[in-house]
Amino acid sequence: MYLKKVDGPRAVTLPDGRVMTRGDLPAAETKRWVASRKAAVVHGVLHGLITKPDALERYGLSEEEFRSWCQAVDRHGEAALKTTTLQQFR
Repeated sequence: MYLKKVDGPRAVTLPDGRVMTRGDLPAAETKRWVASRKAAVVHGVLHGLITKPDALERYGLSEEEFRSWCQAVDRHGEAALKTTTLQQFR
């Protein structure tokens, strides 16, 4: 089996004990951002699976948009990333 050479780790262990791999990250061409995909990108960056500049470039995110996702997760948990509950947490 051939493993593609990548910069950085292939997998990281999250604080809750789950193992997150690069395969758990959303596809680069993602257009529909649901809460679980946003959370995967945030956790990937925070725990060193992918760098922040790489994530911003790969997913076409602005610095402000990514920062708002991080703040929402930090203050209220992953549930705050849902569009339908966004107004409750502002």
